[in-house]
Amino acid sequence: MNPLLILLIGMAVVVGGILVLRLHAFLALLAGAICVLALTPSAVAIGVRLGQGFGKTAGGVGILVAMASVLGRTLMESGAAERIVFSTRRLLGDRRAPLAFLISGFVLGNLVFAETVFYLLIPIAKVMRARSGRDYALYVLCIVAGATMTHSLVPPTPGPSFAAEAFHVGFATMIPTGLIIGAIAASAGYLYARFANRRWDIPMRTAAAEAEVLQEAAADRPLPPLWVALLPILLPVVLIAAGAYCDAIRATGRGASFVRAVGDKNIALSIAAGVGLLIVATQRRLTQKQISAAVGDALAGAGVIILIICAGGAFGQALGATGVANEIKQRLPASQHALIPLAFFAATIVRTAQGSATVAMITAAGIIAPIAAAAPLPFHPVYLAVAVGCGSKPFMWMNDSGFWIIGRMSGFTETETLKTASTMMAIEACVGIAATMLGAWLVPLV
Repeated sequence: MNPLLILLIGMAVVVGGILVLRLHAFLALLAGAICVLALTPSAVAIGVRLGQGFGKTAGGVGILVAMASVLGRTLMESGAAERIVFSTRRLLGDRRAPLAFLISGFVLGNLVFAETVFYLLIPIAKVMRARSGRDYALYVLCIVAGATMTHSLVPPTPGPSFAAEAFHVGFATMIPTGLIIGAIAASAGYLYARFANRRWDIPMRTAAAEAEVLQEAAADRPLPPLWVALLPILLPVVLIAAGAYCDAIRATGRGASFVRAVGDKNIALSIAAGVGLLIVATQRRLTQKQISAAVGDALAGAGVIILIICAGGAFGQALGATGVANEIKQRLPASQHALIPLAFFAATIVRTAQGSATVAMITAAGIIAPIAAAAPLPFHPVYLAVAVGCGSKPFMWMNDSGFWIIGRMSGFTETETLKTASTMMAIEACVGIAATMLGAWLVPLV
């Protein structure tokens, strides 16, 4: 059977399973992988090939996603996330509160799910609106603009972590590249947020008194110093960068071996999670039982994400075995740069169809990674990983849980959410992919 036809059948099973049969993403991706494997002749049994793809992906991102989930939970439990928000707002002042929301969301979005960042910041936005009497839409959109980009571009959140693994990109490259592209895209989102705030004066329909109560309750809780709050975030970045530096200069000796060991992404995130748990224990004075319960909750949530990612990895490996990479490459324009918009649109189609940015990135990376591996690229594969992340942003509408979280928590109507947050995310995605293509052309990193 033609590999392109197998690809279309596999995608139909995944997207149709989620949209029509209402299957969980894990089951839909697994069914897609099984279907592709069944249509691809091989001497190896389907179950063996399925397990190999699943296990390889688990080995690459399983520990990472679990530790990132624990780390994100410790930021919330210890009050570190709130400290970062309050310190940023104090530094910039109430007049620059929109920038404080943008920066806070951008910093927290790569460790805490974007929806969780929104839960954390929306009460503060409501308080600021109650104080100023204006700019409510600007506050809300700045939260979304910051958190949504790092969530899809900067590890260790699941989507960019999987994309980095699929394209064989080290975190020492993926993190700074994602931060740069994310900052450019978020800046465009900020400009649109200011335009939308002037164009549509959206009132705060939830009770201001309720927001004040929520904010006062949060303010009453003792928070760690800023340097302590930032420590679990900066520590893994420093460790990973140090390990990459040792590799770059080919350092030898016991010291270099130690730095490489702690600079491994799994070890670095595990150390950061341990530091986060220590902060929780000292800041909240929780018992071992309470800490264990919090870790258990975090790991339970991470387990679902890991299963989805591993099923996506099995689906991607199954597609790679079909030979679809060579088939698509023959139909692409001569320039390998065409792979970047292809990666973007593949993620966009899946995101618009089924609503989840993470599933869109997993599916698109599984399709594009075998094509990228079929021949040398004129640019670093990090640009493909980032393109997939940008493509997972449009278009947020009613089939996306984030659409309803933003709309219901902020008090926006469906129409208001579409013309503000959904449109802003689409603009961020377009600016992000433009910056990605420009970067691949001017700074190919090869």
